[in-house]
Amino acid sequence: MVRGMDNDDFPANILGVQVAEPGPDSRVVTVSGEVDALTAPKLAATLTAQLAVARVVVVNLDEVRLLGSAGLRVLFEANELAIRQDRELRLVCNSPNATMALEVSGLREYFAMADSVPEALNH
Repeated sequence: MVRGMDNDDFPANILGVQVAEPGPDSRVVTVSGEVDALTAPKLAATLTAQLAVARVVVVNLDEVRLLGSAGLRVLFEANELAIRQDRELRLVCNSPNATMALEVSGLREYFAMADSVPEALNH
């Protein structure tokens, strides 16, 4: 019998998502591991939840090893949601693989980018 996997069944090394609250109206979502078709729904749910409660959401992609098309779509859709809700989504991306995915897809210029989390929070 094959058991279906939900987001809580992922081995810890596939995708990590941590949320920090550096201020009352800001959140930092630190993503690590692989963001692909299997793990993207977990990231989407986290970003949607944080955009519902914070005016500024910083997504730290520094520890991302793989950013697939599903992950790019989640970031794009979260940014669209932020715009509609008059909120801001800012990316920090010093991961070579994630940076390459953003550049090759042509999406890097679409996002507000920062070199570090503190810079993104103070933008």
